[in-house]
Amino acid sequence: MSDSQRRAAAPDPLDFLAVDAELSDTERDIRDAVREFSTRELLPHVADWFEAGTLPDPRGLAKAFGDLGVLGMHLEGYGCGGSSAVAYGLACRELEAVDSGLRSFVSVQGSLAMAAIHKFGSEEQKNEWLPRMAAGDAIGCFGLTEPDSGSDPGSMRTRARRDGADWVLNGTKMWITNGSVADVAVVWAATDDGIRGFVVPTDTPGFSANVIHKKLSLRASITSELVLEDVRLPADAVMPASKGLGSPLSCLNEARYGIVWGVAGAARACYEASLDYAKTREQFGKPIGGFQLTQRKLADMVVDVNHASMTALRIGRLKDEGNCHHNHVSFGKFANVAAAQRVARTARGIHGANGITLEYPVMRHMVNLETVATYEGTEEIHALSIGQSVTGVSAFR
Repeated sequence: MSDSQRRAAAPDPLDFLAVDAELSDTERDIRDAVREFSTRELLPHVADWFEAGTLPDPRGLAKAFGDLGVLGMHLEGYGCGGSSAVAYGLACRELEAVDSGLRSFVSVQGSLAMAAIHKFGSEEQKNEWLPRMAAGDAIGCFGLTEPDSGSDPGSMRTRARRDGADWVLNGTKMWITNGSVADVAVVWAATDDGIRGFVVPTDTPGFSANVIHKKLSLRASITSELVLEDVRLPADAVMPASKGLGSPLSCLNEARYGIVWGVAGAARACYEASLDYAKTREQFGKPIGGFQLTQRKLADMVVDVNHASMTALRIGRLKDEGNCHHNHVSFGKFANVAAAQRVARTARGIHGANGITLEYPVMRHMVNLETVATYEGTEEIHALSIGQSVTGVSAFR
């Protein structure tokens, strides 16, 4: 058959550029396992969890995630899975296709709390916590952000001072996912020798966590304020390899990488819901998907969804090759969050009045993305990171 006689297959509406065709068999297996689990165990309940503004059984959820193998799945040893960066990204994508709060649960556990201990902790700290956290038998949180210290974490007020052989910590951390249900908190504090990280069991006297209520976004998630009042820790509570602000920022980069993939899942979910709705909702005697304005909206959504998927996969491949710079991750978060927000807003419009209800996922995703847009680096911060990368000039100070 000549080239002129060949006919390419029509694009798959749900994977227009066949991005997933680039995955290995192992990556597809992981994608399918997490998607099947999410569809069976999470999707039927997430609207109720969102409406209630909490996760009713976080320990059961942690154990289920541990059994699935997604907690710290990209870390090596200590009971962790040692998977590729792309495989971890695919897990994040499938979880956030259900809800950003669920991906955040896994991301905070694996890419923040566990990754910090894995990178900077002592062997004793790693052996004590990582196997239990990977199994979902212990929950961790990551205390960096403060009430007055968000985009500028170097201005933190939490301090750790030496008192004999001990450390004594005082301060407050804000917007901490899993804080009130955590067994261990990785807390960053200023010391006389710079910023250091501490492994803090949450039953230590002086440590308390207050749940933050009345959230309008990321409601299927537990968010807390951490309060440290003369929290006394032994000398070996400090993570020995944690030195300076670069340590917590490197952990944030791991979590941001998960966001690059996760928001691609949120965008995909909104697009798929809109495509189905446009094909079944009738007005003026035909499905609304038959009107030009709706088709233009769907076309814009397809482009954003596929661009986000390609960006995530490319950055994942760079990461697995050892060639992923933190500015690549800034590029991904900057581009993909904006794309997902556009898709979610458009999806809410296509659904009309139905779009504001929890019967459909679109407004839940839309408001969740408002949080994702500002945590772990706002749009402005990532824009400046990219700008510094291309110009060689820092605009931060």
